[in-house]
Amino acid sequence: MSSFKITGTIKVLNQTVQVSEKFSKRELVLTESEGMYPQHISFQFTQDKCSLLDGFQVGEAVQVSFNLSGREWTSPQGEVKYFNSLDAWRIDKAIQPKVVQPIAPPAPIPFDESQDSDLPF
Repeated sequence: MSSFKITGTIKVLNQTVQVSEKFSKRELVLTESEGMYPQHISFQFTQDKCSLLDGFQVGEAVQVSFNLSGREWTSPQGEVKYFNSLDAWRIDKAIQPKVVQPIAPPAPIPFDESQDSDLPF
């Protein structure tokens, strides 16, 4: 299984769903805007990882660590299908880059010709 990290903004933050007696999951959709078009990527947090999302809210910048997994499924009709999952296991607040404000140069000091100057030119 491969492990990855991605940074983006929380678009959807669903509640925990109890799928079965022994399995629960919680979905997070992250908007990643690095490329030409924003990507809306769905992650699932499962079991005890569901509670990791409790302190986060929509619009917040985060970094998600996740594993990519895939599986094969055969339908009752014999058709084989493949599914991928992005299984998140960690979420952190993203470090916001500091916005650098341009600083205007100081205003020039006006020259007063009436003052005596000791400059040789």
